Amino acid sequence: MRLFIRSFAALACTAAFAAGAQAQTVTLKMQATWPASLTLYENFTFFAERVSKISGGTLKIDAMPAGQVVPAFEVLDATNKKVIDGAHAWSGYWVGKNKAAILFTGGPGGTFGMDMIDALGWMHFGGGNELAQEFFNKELKLNIHWLPILPSGPQAFGWFKRPIKNLADFKGMKCRQTGMAAEVWQRMGMTTVNMPGGEIIPSAQRGVIDCAEWVGGVEDLRLGFHNVWKYHYTPGVHENTTIGEVLINGDVWKSLSPTHQEIIKSASNEAFVVWWAKWQRQNADALVELQQKHGVQILRTPPDILIEFLKTWDIIAAEEGKKSPFFKKTHDSQRAYASLVVPAKRFMFPPYSFVANYYWPEQKGGAPKSAAKK
Repeated sequence: MRLFIRSFAALACTAAFAAGAQAQTVTLKMQATWPASLTLYENFTFFAERVSKISGGTLKIDAMPAGQVVPAFEVLDATNKKVIDGAHAWSGYWVGKNKAAILFTGGPGGTFGMDMIDALGWMHFGGGNELAQEFFNKELKLNIHWLPILPSGPQAFGWFKRPIKNLADFKGMKCRQTGMAAEVWQRMGMTTVNMPGGEIIPSAQRGVIDCAEWVGGVEDLRLGFHNVWKYHYTPGVHENTTIGEVLINGDVWKSLSPTHQEIIKSASNEAFVVWWAKWQRQNADALVELQQKHGVQILRTPPDILIEFLKTWDIIAAEEGKKSPFFKKTHDSQRAYASLVVPAKRFMFPPYSFVANYYWPEQKGGAPKSAAKK
């Protein structure tokens, strides 16, 4: 009888524990600014999968594509108002609220020479994450918790309906651009239009735009740029260190246990590094397919355009810094971090092209050879 009572008590405790664990399962409803067909959305679903696995199923992310609850560019306000619990987005979309938003993507102009890892270093070890939190909470007065997650660069210069040989060639063209990069291009003579990724190809097919920037590589292949234009130029310096974000409603974030908060942080970091490595391979495969299957000309961006972009961005950033103390504080923080890590990396690392050109010399026009040197 005692054995039966003990067994029954043990079974009851196990059932109670299981029921308690099930009751403690938390699900966050989050929406992306990207369609489900894009690799940027796959970064979101990778993050959601890792959160679920690391938490043992006690924390789940319901990862929804753009438009499922609110339009793509409304996810920030929807998160603040708790229409959704969070979002997977890009701070450049919020420059209409405050231009300092662009700096939390890394910013146009190459972020003082920092590459993606350097920019992530600034966020984690140079005060970037703290500045981002201050930006959303105090500058925008939004109830938001912010984390970096999506390394979607370096990005290509873009797609054009005709060849571009120099700066004069694209003046007057109407091009899809976003963020403060659009302001730079406007200052350089381009007419710009902002639109979500899903609207670019239909607009190109109707002749509404003459050119467009999206991401490059596999993202542009999936979106179907090759079906409307055949001239693709790379690299660009408008978003070569661009980084996306996870936004979580502040009250929702505070309601999570410390363990769940750490799981989200870890999953964000893993999504950044592991997904990025996979993405680079996908981009390489995409460039081959674009050229060999679809007849796209992959061309080097004329250097005078890149230099002019850097000069124009520096002018605009200085102007904005005079108007906004917070913009200046954040921009100066990036410069200070870059002044240490960029010269050190330049000294310690061989130029990427040094060994790359030995084994994979470029063909005319800048396209990489796909066969190893014999």
